[in-house]
Amino acid sequence: MDDGFDGVGGLHQKEVNTGHISWIGLPSTPLGMSRHGEGNDRRQVMKDKLTTAFLIAPVLVLMLVLCLGSFVADAQQSTVPRVGFLAGGSPPAFQHLIEAFRQGMRERGYIDGHDFVIEIRAAEGRFDRLPGLAADLVRSKVDVILVGATAPLRAAKDATNTIPIVIAGVGDPVGTGFIASLERPGGNITGLAGSAVAKTRLLELIKEAVPTMSRLAVLANPGDAGAVRSVKDWQVVASAAGIEARPFEVDKPDGFEEAFADMARARADTLVVVGDALMFSSRARIVSLASKNRLPAMYPQKEYVNAGGLISYGTDLADIFRRSAGHVDKILKGANPAELAVELPTKYEFAINLATAKALGLTIPASLRAKADRLVE
Repeated sequence: MDDGFDGVGGLHQKEVNTGHISWIGLPSTPLGMSRHGEGNDRRQVMKDKLTTAFLIAPVLVLMLVLCLGSFVADAQQSTVPRVGFLAGGSPPAFQHLIEAFRQGMRERGYIDGHDFVIEIRAAEGRFDRLPGLAADLVRSKVDVILVGATAPLRAAKDATNTIPIVIAGVGDPVGTGFIASLERPGGNITGLAGSAVAKTRLLELIKEAVPTMSRLAVLANPGDAGAVRSVKDWQVVASAAGIEARPFEVDKPDGFEEAFADMARARADTLVVVGDALMFSSRARIVSLASKNRLPAMYPQKEYVNAGGLISYGTDLADIFRRSAGHVDKILKGANPAELAVELPTKYEFAINLATAKALGLTIPASLRAKADRLVE
C-alpha cells in the first residue's frame, strides 16, 4: 500500500483523479472547501491589516508631531540670544549681580530663558582657569560676553576680538589699555566702567572712625594693574597725612592667612582693601580675618559690610550690572560696541556696620553715621 513515502523514506506526491488536490505530506482537501477557506483567509488578513493600520496611525502621527515640535524648539533655541558671563569667583559670590542684570533685561522686555539665556563660566577663585573658560564661551558662540572685573576682562579680550564684551564696573579701562576712550572705546569692548573714589575722601572717613590710626595696611592683588596703581596712590595720600601705608599682596584665594599674619607682625592698626575680582569673591574670608585680628577696615563695596565688614564706600555694583543690560540690549539690536560710549557709575553708597564697630570697641561719631546711606545694626 502506497502511504505517500517512497522506497527510501522520502515524501512524494500522490496523484488522485477524484476532484481533490493532494499536497505533499498534507491531507487532501476538497476543492470547494479550499477556495472558500482561502477567501475567508484573505478577508481576515485584510481585516488584520486594517486593524493594525488604525492602531499604528495615531502613533505615527504623534511621533511626527513630537519630531516637528523638537525641530521647531531647536530652531527657536538657536535664535535666542546667549549672554556669556565670565567670573573669577564662585556663583554664590555674584548671584545677586546676575539677578540685577536679569532685572535690567526685564526692564527692556527680555525674559531669561525665553528671550535670552545666560551661560555662566566661573573660575571658582582659580584665576588661571579664566583663559580656558573664556575660550569655551567663544567656542559656544555666545552673542555677548559680560564681565565685572579686570582679570575676566583680560581673559575675554585675549580670547576674542569679534564677540562684543560688555564690562560692568571694571576700573579704569582706559588707563589699563582695554579701550581707546570712554566716548569711542573702539574694538569690541564697551559697557560701564568703575570709578575710583578719591583716596583723600576715603582716608577722611577712616580717620573719623579710627582717629588714632597710624599704620595702614593696604591689601591688594598684584596681578591686577588697577590695584597696583591704587596701592601707590594710597601710599602717597597716607604719607601726606602723616600715616605709614604698607602694601600686603595676595594673588590667590589661599594667601589671605599669611597676609594677615604679616599685618599683625607689622603692627598695622587699620586696613583698606583694594577691590578686584579676587577680593570680592573672597570677601567673607577677608572680613573674618579682619575681625579675628581686631583690625578696623575700609572696603570698596557694601557687600563687604553686609558680610560683617566695618565700613565701605564705593559704587553700587548691583546698579551697574542692572544698567549694563542697556548695552547688551543695544548690541543685540545691532549696535557696534566700538561706537557705544562707556558710561560711568551714578550711584555710590557709604555703609557702616554698627555691630562690627561695637565688637571692635569703636564709637562711630553721630556726624559719620549721618553720612551713611546704609547702617547695619
